[in-house]
Amino acid sequence: KFRVSGRNKPARMSSAGSAVPSGMATQRSNADWMGSLPPVLSALPLSTLAIPGSHDSFSYWVDDKSPVGPDQAIAIRRIAKIPLVKKLMKKWSVTQNLSFKEQLDSGIRYFDLRVSSKPGEAGQEIYFIHGLFGTTVCDGLVEINNFLTRYPKEVIFLDFNHFYAMDMNHHMYLISKIEEIFGSKLCIKECVENVTLQNLWEKQQQVLVFYHHSICEIYPILWAGNKMPAPWANTTNVHKLLQFLETTLNERAKHGTFHVSQAILTPRVKTFARHLSRGLKNTLVHRNLPFILNWVKLQKPGIMGVNIITSDFVDQVDFAATIIGLNNLLLEGKKNHDCLKGGFICIDYSTSTLPTIFLFDTV
Repeated sequence: KFRVSGRNKPARMSSAGSAVPSGMATQRSNADWMGSLPPVLSALPLSTLAIPGSHDSFSYWVDDKSPVGPDQAIAIRRIAKIPLVKKLMKKWSVTQNLSFKEQLDSGIRYFDLRVSSKPGEAGQEIYFIHGLFGTTVCDGLVEINNFLTRYPKEVIFLDFNHFYAMDMNHHMYLISKIEEIFGSKLCIKECVENVTLQNLWEKQQQVLVFYHHSICEIYPILWAGNKMPAPWANTTNVHKLLQFLETTLNERAKHGTFHVSQAILTPRVKTFARHLSRGLKNTLVHRNLPFILNWVKLQKPGIMGVNIITSDFVDQVDFAATIIGLNNLLLEGKKNHDCLKGGFICIDYSTSTLPTIFLFDTV
């Protein structure tokens, strides 16, 4: 089995010297977990490995002093002119605690990205957005690229799946920045089953960009959004969520795509109304994430198993480490397969109440 960090470490201390709350997992480094996989796993398609991801990955910081984003209804944008409204919105817009670098260090390799221009702002700058504007996309991508330069065997998925207030010029500007920042690290579109770590290492490619817009058809480095399906449960009920995850896994395409299991709970209007000042983490995530983690522990990767799993506040439990550890199950399956290959089994029921199993090698 390969090593997975993230368990059995003393409580981490904050910069102020106090212990981190018990609900928050200690973040040990899994920065090089892909590069540490045994050859039998690095030769498998990435679509069959268990890979941790984050939901609204960029939302560890949002600007409550900027205008409300165009992803919100007009009515919300109007009442958000009241300063207190935006402070409350921030509690629901933030879905992660860790920066891109901290997520990468913990083992996260899939990033859920929603982007927008700022209406009325001169130029073509693009920002991350989730109700409120986050950092510029360029700043985030540079941070990710710096990590990849340091760890040349790590591979990431960038899923640009929502675009707001962007015309064709904005798209071309964003794509040019993606090309400029990552350069030769970008993975060219090909058959999903050919995308293995070993093949990517040989080509020195580390970044797969999924772009949910028709413009992806003319860029070899942009994978179509339908290659990264991410079914959404849209529920506040954790039991309905887990049932949905099971159902969509059973319906997963066997070939030709990756697959995202969105292990997230989505607040409704009445959720906001009842828990306005508590925020997403205290209302839905904190008490339900243990149930989600228990579901993760029961999964197995593979053609019809889990692939990418995302969640909110991935630092609250050993989320990334648990998902990475699922890949050990592929090793065990390979070992059992190799034991049977080239031989036959004889079962002797005569010697005891429990049958004795003999494996004969035909070589």
